[in-house]
Amino acid sequence: MKVLLVEDTMTSATVVMHQLEKLGLETRHATNGEAGLAQFKAWKPDLILLDVIMPGLDGFEVARRIRQLEKDGEWTPIIFLSAKTSDKDLEHGIEVGGDDYLFKPVSEVVLAAKVRAMQRLAQMRYSLVVLTRRLDEANRELTRLTSVDGLTGIANRRCFDETIQREWQRARRNRLPLSVMMVDVDFFKQYNDGYGHQAGDECLITVAKALEAQLKRPGDLVARFGGEEFVVVLPETNAVGARRVADATRRGIEALRLPHAYSKAGDTLTISIGVATAYPSPDETDLAVGWLLDCADQALYAAKNGGRNRVAVGELKAAGQPA
Repeated sequence: MKVLLVEDTMTSATVVMHQLEKLGLETRHATNGEAGLAQFKAWKPDLILLDVIMPGLDGFEVARRIRQLEKDGEWTPIIFLSAKTSDKDLEHGIEVGGDDYLFKPVSEVVLAAKVRAMQRLAQMRYSLVVLTRRLDEANRELTRLTSVDGLTGIANRRCFDETIQREWQRARRNRLPLSVMMVDVDFFKQYNDGYGHQAGDECLITVAKALEAQLKRPGDLVARFGGEEFVVVLPETNAVGARRVADATRRGIEALRLPHAYSKAGDTLTISIGVATAYPSPDETDLAVGWLLDCADQALYAAKNGGRNRVAVGELKAAGQPA
């Protein structure tokens, strides 16, 4: 345990330093408030013994500044050394950030007892900090696991639902466009049946990574919607921009040249995409986001009926419903 003693009287400082060294503690001595603050910043002690009456900065002001220097979650025990014993002085010391008092002349027995008490408090606090950090890490990992699709490693349906609602509300507030792409792997059932389920899983993983690679902005999201279907959220993206992303995505999957001997759309794996864009107004309800998804789904249906391996763009009525 590192102990910083801030005491301007050398006689008192010598006695206290000797007592601290007998306790096996690493100690440093500062002769005034300014030096004490400098030692606190540079050395980061575990305990501070602070004289109240000093020239320049008194102990109360030093304690107040130490508490201001500490970051969130940090706490260094401060024990005041003082000949003042009035209730008002004690109250003021606690108000500025002190934790305990030692009255001069300092008793060796009392000093040892208070140091041990502060050691126990510091150890309990450290254990609590460690436990809190572990809990935070566990909660972050749990949140990640509940937001990630177990097979492909991209966002899952739950994460998509939360994201689309959040982006819809943001688009309403800021009068910004919001686009969605519904993506389906062409003739995936035939692929799965022909090559086997393991190959089918590897195919979905490859498609998911390829879809993610097409997204250039941090706010964009690709998620597994279910089975062989994926969905892409494109915030602040108008219809022209969404169509451009969809075309690039379709070509990107086609360029992989993954063999698909059971496809009626060609010899390699392809995807079909339905695109829809909304311009939600501030007076539109959050339920209207369903119209956007329905529109993208209908566009996907049109792309599949049109021969697959293509992009179809849906249209919304003025009220937001699919045309």
